[in-house]
Parts: sequence; C-alpha cells; structure tokens
Amino acid sequence: MSFQQALSGLNAAAKNLDVIGNNVANANTIGFKGGRAEFADVYAASVVSSTASQSGIGTKVAAVTQQFTQGSITTTSNPYDVAISGNGFFRMDNQGATVYTRNGQFHRDDSGYLVNAEGLKLTGYSVNNNGQVVTAQPQPLQLVVNSIEAKATTKATQSVILDSRKPAIADNVAFDKNNSDTFTDANSMSLYDSLGNSHLLSVYYRKTDPGQWDTYYSFDGGAAQKMSSMEFNTSGQLQSIDGNPDKLQPTITIPAADMTTGAADLTFTYDMTKTTQTGQAFSTNTQTQDGYSSGRLTGFSIDETGSLLASYSNQQSRVQGQIALGMFNNPTGLASIGGNNFAETAASGTPRLGSPGSSDFGTVRSGALEEANIDLTAELVNMITAQRGYQANAQTIKTQDSIMQTIVNLR
Repeated sequence: MSFQQALSGLNAAAKNLDVIGNNVANANTIGFKGGRAEFADVYAASVVSSTASQSGIGTKVAAVTQQFTQGSITTTSNPYDVAISGNGFFRMDNQGATVYTRNGQFHRDDSGYLVNAEGLKLTGYSVNNNGQVVTAQPQPLQLVVNSIEAKATTKATQSVILDSRKPAIADNVAFDKNNSDTFTDANSMSLYDSLGNSHLLSVYYRKTDPGQWDTYYSFDGGAAQKMSSMEFNTSGQLQSIDGNPDKLQPTITIPAADMTTGAADLTFTYDMTKTTQTGQAFSTNTQTQDGYSSGRLTGFSIDETGSLLASYSNQQSRVQGQIALGMFNNPTGLASIGGNNFAETAASGTPRLGSPGSSDFGTVRSGALEEANIDLTAELVNMITAQRGYQANAQTIKTQDSIMQTIVNLR
C-alpha cells in the first residue's frame, strides 16, 4: 500500500498555497509581479515496465514562475515616482552590482542621486557639455542643483504677413519711427545681451512698391536705422533681401555703447525667411530668439522618454540625464532576490538596454507608480481550490490508512 501519491499531492498543494499566500501578502507592494506554481506528474522509470499498467507515483512542483503582466498605474504626489508602461525594468546600481526592478518609488538622496528605499541608485545615460544624451555605459543618475548663465541672443526669427493691399509710401516721405504715416506696420520683440539684460527691438515695415518693402529697426527706443529692402515674387514669397536671393537673414550688430549695461556688443542674425506678402491684414506668425537671462533652479521633472529635466526661473530647461531600461528575452528566467529586485541569470539571457519609448521599450510616467499585478479575487478563488486539493489528498491518505488497517486485521 503506497501513500506516496497522496503525500506528493499534499506537498504540491502546500507549495501552491505558499505561492498564493505570497501573492496575497504582496498585493499592495509596488511593482510586484505575482508568482504561479506549475506542476508535473511523476511516473516510475523502468525499462521493463509497461506503460499500460503505470498508475503514476504522484506530482511535483515543476517551477514557480513570475508573471510579468502589466500592473495598474496610479498617480502620486511625488514627481520622482516613476511607472513603466510596457516592457522593461529599471536598472539599479547596488554598490557596483546591477539588479533590475519594476518598483519606481524613487527619491533624491543627500548627494542628488535618485535612489529607492534600500539606497540602490537608479542608472541611466549622462549628458555631455552640449546637453546631449550620451547612450554609452549607464551610470547612476544624479540631479545637480545649479543655476544657468545668461546667454546673449545670436539668432532672432520673426515671420510676418505683410498686407499687399496697403498703398506704397512715396519716396519723398522720409521715414520717422514716431510718425505712423511714414511706415506701413510695425512690431517688436525682446532680445538679451551677454549679461542677460532684456532689450526691446522694434521693427518697422514700409511698403515702397507693389513687391518691395523696406525694413527699419530701433533698439531700446533709440534712433532708427535701415535694416534691409525685401522683394517678393508674384506668389507673395520672399525672393531676395537687398537684391541677394541667397541671404534672407541679415546680420545686426548693436554696439556695447548703445546698451549702457556693461555687456559686450550684441550681434545676431535676423531670420526673415518665412515672411510673406498676401491680401490679408498684417500679423506676426513666428517670433523667437535664442537668448535668455540667468536663471535659478525651480524644480525637476521626468518626461515619458525618461529624460530628467531641470527647470529654471528664466523659463529654460536642461536635460541632466535619461533613464535607461533593461529588457530580457526571457524575463521569467530572472532570479527573484527580494526587495522587489531581480537578478540576471543564464536562463534570462543578457539584458538589452534602451531609452523609454524607443524600439519596443515601454514609456515611463513620472508622478505615478505601477501597482502589483495581483487580482485578489482570483487569488482567493485559487486559494479555495488549493485548499480543496489539500483536503482531497488528505482524504486519500485516510482511505489508504483504513484499507491498510483492514488488511492488518485479517485473520
């Protein structure tokens, strides 16, 4: 009489309950991935046995596998919380060793590194001196509290629509920026000198012929100077400036003496490429310039590509790094090492690294976390099923014991 089948069933049911219990216990663990017990039947191996007469000797736990399905994403009030939507793992530095996790509960430590509750550092790509992300070997990401220097304007772009219906102004009428009868339209924009001081550039447009307009500029309300003559074709497109079709960006230099701020000479190009002449009212389509004042840090944020952005009081932003994700051909082959972390194994394969949103990598969302992928209702049903299996195997042992007792009592 054999008790082996029922005993193996009890062990399997107990292991199943362990896995289910662990899932339930971690239902509120951020980034947790539920496990599943997988079983296989067991038969005695014999070269002379007949498969037709084998009854099997029980069951065994073949594996406990992690289920890497997506968990629900919920918002938080912490901008350093990050959730992955899609494929990939955060890559964490554990004192030189690398581990992987889906738990995005991060904060800044006293050195500015993004770390989790156990002090492991989030890794990613650094930036060079030009602010460009360098996708070389990932390293711990550090947010630096700093200010940015002022930058003088080197390029201004201003595209306007000039009203072709306006009458031309006679040549004998001298231009006067204080007399609106001597020019057709005008607008203005702010520029910055080398010390970050703001200045006002006013531009005046004067129609002189059906397809020709003269432009003048005034800096900080000073005396006006002629900038250029624009010629338009019959389609209303800018054809040339000062007779040159290849140079639609005149250069303007403001001497330091005209600024009275102690800044250097201000030299910039004035891009007029997109200026047109049509039969509609004057309007400004584009008005940009690349200068700015100095600025102090106002905060950090993380976008969906994992870029760490520092924001400044002068409305500028700078990338200080980018989160790198790791992806495995066989994530179920990863080894669970506790702390919501996984380690690479031969079964998982080596990781493929990439930035969020690239290729088949998932995107990230700041101020959000991925909840455990545990369905409590399903787990409770599984628990009842495992309990019934345990009871059934116990009943098998009881029945075997009753039969054996009957045999022992035979006379």
